[in-house]
Amino acid sequence: MGINSSKRLAAKCSFLSKDEQVIVSNSFKFASKNSEKIKEDELTKLWGSQMDARLSQYINNYLFGKGEARLITVDLERFAELFVYCTRGTVDEKLKVLLISLGKETETNGDIPYTLVKEYVESIVSSYMRIQRICNTIQFKSWKSRGCFVSPQNVQRLAESLTYELARGDLITRRSLEHLYSISHRDKATQQAGDKSTTQLPADEGLTANAEKDRSLIPIVFINAHLPQQYQLEWRFLFSSEIHGESFSTLIGRIVNQGPSVLIVEDQNGYTFGGFAPANWNLGPNFFGDDSSFLFTLVPKMRILPSTGYNQHFQYLNLHQQTMPNGLAMGGQHGYCGIWIDQEYGVGHTSESCTTYSGYAQMSHTKNFRYRHLEVWGLGQPPPTPQERGERVGMSVLDGNVEGKALLKMAGRQMHSEGMRDGMRDGMRDGNPSNN
Repeated sequence: MGINSSKRLAAKCSFLSKDEQVIVSNSFKFASKNSEKIKEDELTKLWGSQMDARLSQYINNYLFGKGEARLITVDLERFAELFVYCTRGTVDEKLKVLLISLGKETETNGDIPYTLVKEYVESIVSSYMRIQRICNTIQFKSWKSRGCFVSPQNVQRLAESLTYELARGDLITRRSLEHLYSISHRDKATQQAGDKSTTQLPADEGLTANAEKDRSLIPIVFINAHLPQQYQLEWRFLFSSEIHGESFSTLIGRIVNQGPSVLIVEDQNGYTFGGFAPANWNLGPNFFGDDSSFLFTLVPKMRILPSTGYNQHFQYLNLHQQTMPNGLAMGGQHGYCGIWIDQEYGVGHTSESCTTYSGYAQMSHTKNFRYRHLEVWGLGQPPPTPQERGERVGMSVLDGNVEGKALLKMAGRQMHSEGMRDGMRDGMRDGNPSNN
């Protein structure tokens, strides 16, 4: 390798960490068999089992070129350049990689077929899941051991969800791609400044092997990517309608006081949707939550519906009330909710519109639906128990069954023991052990 070439390589690799430089160098040495040049078939053989065949071809297009000008070999400088551009590159450099990979001229100002970009993104999503399997990460093992899998149909749905906003009909403009890369460039810089760990696939806790429902990992990746970063590391299995029984009261008992959660519903027509509930579920007559809440659809299309800020109607949960609706809601208002799960088991509705969430449209196949499956996942560690908070617990039988007392109060039933306790306290203040 010449002096000028070595200087150019050093300049490119200066943007990489020492660990990344070692990875690039070792990968090249392994594929080239310690040679200074690498052939296309050698690289294809190295990466053939590690990535989608389409992505391998896109990478070769960038490294070796196309047509009569296609190179027979490439050196380490060219190999390292691809890694640098993809991970540390400017907007123009990243766009250059995309255009050349797709067989387009870098100077072109013309539109790019939407299907071509979508297929490119599909190959990346597919390769990401394949790498998860090969690396056998703790997160991947936790799901795979429960029989979860990667569905090609959901790979296509996720790719469509990542690209549809770029398209104008059947085409994507260069300006749209430049805007996309400028956003991702800023997000990358912000994430590096924050220096916080993140993962697209959370660890699973509580899901049993051979569970009742076929489960694809792609929807989990899709939802998890949009959660606040502190909730991306672990999902706790709280409730499944097919495992825990067809009971709304059982649902309440398993999700109350479990911290932030994700609700997923599948109606009888296969439409699948849900929401992220950032606040602790608790029974009461009012809406609660905050604007980090969002709704989502998974089937027939994957979409995220963020909060609008128009109102604060994010979460609602009530039971055994004569003057208030009894059920679980996310968004909208009573009778016109973004998602409504009625206390009558298996029944719900999604409205035609919902001002709480942006881009909202009816999520179920029909407004009023019956669901075939409902599940809830807790996120992160559960809130501390009263004992863990250092509160006095179990000192009296009158302190027990707090949730049951709350239900009785909402049902209008008097808690006679509370009056007895008050009388006992009054008697003790008067110097008497009782009211007599």
